[in-house]
Amino acid sequence: MSEINNKKLIGGAFIVSPTHSSQVFIPEDFNEEQSMIASTCKEFLDKEVLNRLDEIDSQKDPKLMPGLMDKAGELGLLGTSVPAEYGGFGMDFNTSMLVAEVIGGGHSFAVALSAHTGIGTLPIVYYGNSDQKAKYLPKLASGEWKASYCLTEPDSGSDANSGKTKAVLSPDGKHYLLTGQKMWITNGGFAEVFIVFAKIEQDKNLTGFIVEKSFGGITMNEEEHKMGIKGSSTRQIFFNDCPVPVENMLSSRENGFKIAVNILNIGRIKLAAAAIGASKSVNSLSLQYSKERKQFGVAIGSFGAIQFKLAEQFVRTFVSESATYRAGQDIEDKQKELVAGGMDELQAKLKGVEQFAIECAILKVHASETLDYVVDEGVQIYGGMGYSADAPMERAYRDSRINRIFEGTNEINRLLTVGTLLKKAMKGEIDLIGPAMKIQQEVMSIPDFGASEPEGFLAKEARQIDQLKKAFLLVSGAAVQKLMTRIEEEQEIMMFLADMLIEIYAIESALLRTQKLAEAKGENDTKLEVAATRLYLNTATEKIGFCGRQALQSFAEGDELKMMMLGLKRFTKQETLNVTALRREIVSRLS
Repeated sequence: MSEINNKKLIGGAFIVSPTHSSQVFIPEDFNEEQSMIASTCKEFLDKEVLNRLDEIDSQKDPKLMPGLMDKAGELGLLGTSVPAEYGGFGMDFNTSMLVAEVIGGGHSFAVALSAHTGIGTLPIVYYGNSDQKAKYLPKLASGEWKASYCLTEPDSGSDANSGKTKAVLSPDGKHYLLTGQKMWITNGGFAEVFIVFAKIEQDKNLTGFIVEKSFGGITMNEEEHKMGIKGSSTRQIFFNDCPVPVENMLSSRENGFKIAVNILNIGRIKLAAAAIGASKSVNSLSLQYSKERKQFGVAIGSFGAIQFKLAEQFVRTFVSESATYRAGQDIEDKQKELVAGGMDELQAKLKGVEQFAIECAILKVHASETLDYVVDEGVQIYGGMGYSADAPMERAYRDSRINRIFEGTNEINRLLTVGTLLKKAMKGEIDLIGPAMKIQQEVMSIPDFGASEPEGFLAKEARQIDQLKKAFLLVSGAAVQKLMTRIEEEQEIMMFLADMLIEIYAIESALLRTQKLAEAKGENDTKLEVAATRLYLNTATEKIGFCGRQALQSFAEGDELKMMMLGLKRFTKQETLNVTALRREIVSRLS
């Protein structure tokens, strides 16, 4: 467990508050029991899923996916987050994340399982009353019933609260009659339970309902023909006066949108974990193929162009993984802090995730885009075979693309990261104004060229990350000062700021992980992680500098622009680095 003492458990505060390596959780901290759980998941995939991917994707056998879900239920994989009193395991947050990571290499099956255990089950775990939990959770945990989540409509995608599905109270007051259309419903073809969102009368906000397929008034289209995740059941579902008992309202009236938002926060970080699992699988396959495939009489893995790709696959995955489990433990620690303060456990679990909504959005973006990079280069490493459906990369390439759309598009999540941070600053939860003003004063001052060199393991890199934080505060502070409340309307600027924030959190997480590993294992045994951290810091600094320049040029001009550009250049300055040598070192250590 990470140390809570002297640690600010405030989501987004990493941009202004220092974090010590001892305060973060890293994947190497998982204990033997957790490692055994991961092994169980891997064995299940190898035995039941990965050797049947073509059969799963064909959907010729409608019983295949539900049958695999049944087997997963027998192993307890469907009840990871369900309390033990309802037949689940009630795992802590990072353990459930570990399960999501390993299963994430399971292509369409991973999507089906995550939809069931996440958005299909968690609304009842967190918002159901005691009767609802007793009725539904045991069957969902065992797999006897499969679940799906019905939020999206033809005219309400990112704007989920604009849904038009209606719920009308029956004349006898015993049922709500649901009428409307939902689309892109994962597990829709075989689910027995649907979490459905609708509006009652002229309500402004959605209300959630637990709907059983057996209630009637439910029809659906044929399976959608999709680019990827072809084995995942995806249907349009129509409700025509579907009678839902009034006791099946989930939580309270008009609380549905809040349910959706909070469950999506969990879904985002779980998606990040799954994307990491898929990235690791593709990197491993790419590395193996590079050793086996020979051209000009030698293995292609000996060529610098291929080594570049293999190194980048590993580095980006390592960084995403570092950030994801750091945030996962912060969520867990926050939940414990709230419980210790007297808050109800379930409420604390929701509030803990809500507190780190910024990090959840950051990770969804970073991990999904890491996976897209990894699979794209995987195809390239395989060459012609990468484009063939007889090799694994073709499916991996197609299946990865949905992750930038799932759980809120990456564009929405980018806007959310900065928007939420600014809202926290306005509420006084995070002091951005004070640090931003200090940075502006620092830009106006003469640099201290006589400053002493930092001492300690990766101290120069830590200082460089502190400078990158100053770069974000400089640009974001100037943007807010100039645009005021209009800043959220300037989406291009918000996106540039988001990318700066994402890269800072990612590289700081990798640095902290490497420092903690060195403390435990010694610096000589962390050379791979050191190389990965230094290489990514170089990339992140370049990107932060680029995004900062693009943002500044979008709202500033004249002497003001020149001064801030000079400040940005100062804060994104970096040491010269032989990146080619680092990539070659990484590949040699992976081999």
